[in-house]
Amino acid sequence: MKYLSVAETAEKWQISERSVRNYCAQGRVQGAELHGRVWSIPETAVKPERVNKIKQSERSLLNVLQEEKGSRYAGGIYHKTQIELTYNSNHMEGSRLTHEQTRYIFETNTIGVENEVLNVDDVIETANHFRCIDLLIDKAKTALSEKLIKELHFILKTGTSDARKDWFAVGDYKKLPNEVGGRDTALPEEVSEQMRALLAKYNAKKSKTVKDILDFHVCFERIHPFQDGNGRVGRLIMFKECLKYNIVPFIIEDNLKLFYYRGLQEWGKENGYLTDTGLAAQDRYKEYLDYFRIEY
Repeated sequence: MKYLSVAETAEKWQISERSVRNYCAQGRVQGAELHGRVWSIPETAVKPERVNKIKQSERSLLNVLQEEKGSRYAGGIYHKTQIELTYNSNHMEGSRLTHEQTRYIFETNTIGVENEVLNVDDVIETANHFRCIDLLIDKAKTALSEKLIKELHFILKTGTSDARKDWFAVGDYKKLPNEVGGRDTALPEEVSEQMRALLAKYNAKKSKTVKDILDFHVCFERIHPFQDGNGRVGRLIMFKECLKYNIVPFIIEDNLKLFYYRGLQEWGKENGYLTDTGLAAQDRYKEYLDYFRIEY
C-alpha cells in the first residue's frame, strides 16, 4: 500500500496540516501510522466528516450572511465576520484601533475615548470597511470586474485624509509609482492593461479553487493598482470570491500576518507558505461556522 505524508494529504483534502495531524491523533483516519513523530497516511484514506455536523437546513453561508445583514441580526456570523475581517485587515495595515473599539463602532456607530488619542482615518476606514463587506455580500455572485474593485476602493477611502490629496485617486488607479515590501509594482500607465489581463485570465475559469483565489490575490498585490488600500481591497476580493464559489472564507489574523507576507513574497517559487496560511485561516473560520451551526 502506498502512504502519503501529512503535507501531501493536506493538499489532497484541501485542509491544513494541523487538521490532518489532529484527525490522525484522534484515530479518525483509518490505517494511519505514527512513526516517531511522523504520520504515514494510506493513499486511499478518506477525509473524516466533522464530528458536530448538524443538519438544520441546506442554507449556504452566503444565504445566512445576506439574511442576517438584511435583518441586522446581532450576534450571528454576519456580526462576527464584520468585526473579525475589519479589525484584522485594518490592523495589518497599521490601524491602532483595538478589537473592542472596532466591535463598538460596528455595534453602536459611536466610539468612546478616555485618555487616548485616536487617528481619525482609523475610525473612518473602519466604518468604511463595514460598508465594503456589505457590498461584497450583496454582489458576491457577480463576476469580478474593474468596476467592482474600484467601487470597493472608493468606499474604503472616502472621507479619509488621503481623499483630500490632489495626487490620490479615490476609487481609481494610482497616479504615482509605488513599491511594496521593497518590490517594484506596475507603473501607473501599466495598471489598466495588467488589471484587464488579470481579470480576463481569472474569469475565464468557470470554477475556482482556493489556489485560484490565492493566485489572483498575489497577482493583484504585485500589480498594486491603487495608491493605498491594496491589501484591504485584495483581502475583501478573496472573501467575496470564496462566497461566490461556496469555499469556506479565510480571515488572515494577526498571528498569521508574517506567514501571509512571506507567502506573498514566495508565491511562484514556494506556494506552500501562502497556501498553508490560507488553510489555517480557513480552519479558524470553520470554527465560527461550527459554533453557529452553518453547513459548509
